Amino acid sequence: MKVPVYNNQGSEVDQIDLDESVFDIPMNEAVVHQAMVRQRANARVGTANTKTRSEVSGSTRKLYRQKGTGRARAGTLRSPLRRHGGITFGPRPRSYRQAMPKKMRRLAIKCLLSAKVDDGEIKVIDKIEMSGPKTKDMKGILGALEIDRSALIALASADSNIIKSVKNLYGIDAIEARQLNVVDLLSHKNLIITTDAVRTVEGLWGKGQVVAVEG
Repeated sequence: MKVPVYNNQGSEVDQIDLDESVFDIPMNEAVVHQAMVRQRANARVGTANTKTRSEVSGSTRKLYRQKGTGRARAGTLRSPLRRHGGITFGPRPRSYRQAMPKKMRRLAIKCLLSAKVDDGEIKVIDKIEMSGPKTKDMKGILGALEIDRSALIALASADSNIIKSVKNLYGIDAIEARQLNVVDLLSHKNLIITTDAVRTVEGLWGKGQVVAVEG
């Protein structure tokens, strides 16, 4: 499968052959949905905590005698029925972590990459080089590539100049290719990826994969 390669000025300069085992996979919505739910669940810290009636401060004495007052029976000030009392069935620290087979995690990413290719939402660029953090220059590159909506820039390796250049651009983010994940791919309309990053992705998730990573 061949797709065009563009330069920083938006001109087509070459074509690149994409690995069909990564960029030509039928969509599996169930796996993609499960992977998305898993990733968002695993991002939860699970530290929400409320105090029960045994943990709130307050005296444990009986408030008043059992009978003869005409009032409802009350044994403690810490009752959930009273102000400043304990919380019934409130959140407690817990783990939201979900497990998912590695093959399914990789399949979800490949399904989304393939969908980007099918929908024409992927732009392969020969390279992105910046001498310093320049938001204006990055905006010019995006304009040349006809990117008018959210976009994710995938790089073969981290480049602080590029990462800083997109910080002030709404809907634009830059990450390393090995960090591609389901949530980011779903959250951005377009994917801009360098030729070196394409080979990194194919090495990670293609048939001839040589590196094992978390999906």
